Amino acid sequence: MELLCIQSQEHPELPLAELKAVMECENIDACIDHVTEGLTILKNIDEDNLCGYYQILTRRLGYTHEVHELILKTNVHDINEDVITIDWQNLIDETFAVRVKRIRSEIDTVGYERKLGTLILDNSDDLKVNLTKPNTLVRVVAYKDDLYVGIERIKLNKKHFEDSKPHKRPFFYPGSMNPKLARCMVNLSRIKEGELLLDPFCGTGGILIEAGLIGCKVVGSDIYWKMQNGTSINLDYYGITDYRTFHLDVRELKMYEKVASVVTDPPYGISTSTGDVDGEEIFKEFFHAIYDNMKDDAYLCMASPHYVDLKPMVDEVGFKIVEQYGIKMHRSLTRIISVIRKNLD
Repeated sequence: MELLCIQSQEHPELPLAELKAVMECENIDACIDHVTEGLTILKNIDEDNLCGYYQILTRRLGYTHEVHELILKTNVHDINEDVITIDWQNLIDETFAVRVKRIRSEIDTVGYERKLGTLILDNSDDLKVNLTKPNTLVRVVAYKDDLYVGIERIKLNKKHFEDSKPHKRPFFYPGSMNPKLARCMVNLSRIKEGELLLDPFCGTGGILIEAGLIGCKVVGSDIYWKMQNGTSINLDYYGITDYRTFHLDVRELKMYEKVASVVTDPPYGISTSTGDVDGEEIFKEFFHAIYDNMKDDAYLCMASPHYVDLKPMVDEVGFKIVEQYGIKMHRSLTRIISVIRKNLD
């Protein structure tokens, strides 16, 4: 069996990297067919695992917009013959709507929605079209002349990432990370539900919110009392209860329990993170302080500016850079997202 993943095209690499990280930490056994930017198929899934995998992906992913059970791959030339081979009666719950999404395709979206809807009606009994509130969504992705037809079993909550933007939270401070990137970074850290995640520069708590919403225990610290207090307000607002926050300099951090992952966005360029340390020294101090607070197999996912070379710092402490991705912020700054592992060698 197969799952159809419609992914964000906001970044050329992060959506696929996030998907792979979640599959790794959740032990999802499937083959990845990355068709093109924005479209990935998970193949060779055991039928007994399909529902569980589907639930995990829709609960966790940030840069994947939709996940569907893939039931048919066809093309614009063979669609008439292929659609009639499907038992729509067993796939659709009384009413349905067809929605077509184009990725580098020139097909007529509305025309193919009508075409496929008519073919389904002509080859089934007692099914009806409902364009406003269908019981079943038939999702078609058109890539060039190929058509990928899926059934939506679980709706991915895309609205959350709009509703939880930093300025919509009870406590807001300029410069906070957007929730979609925060969720992606949490996932890149390979954290599992029930494990402990730390953000030692928690700011307004955006990373901790995303980790808490996927079932992690979270702990945050910040040198500024205002930020620590604001993080608690925001976590309470989103119904996250398994958390602790501290008003603390990262260099004084001594965790009561070693953490399974660290996800953070340290401030850069100014002495705001540790009060009296500027520039690259912030990162050096941070790596030394955090190492002994992490489990031996823990991952660290962090943001940093492109002009800071992290490699000699992590090598000195005993970390290893696993992945790095650049996000262009403006003409003079690229944000680097680094996935770093505690080195066991």
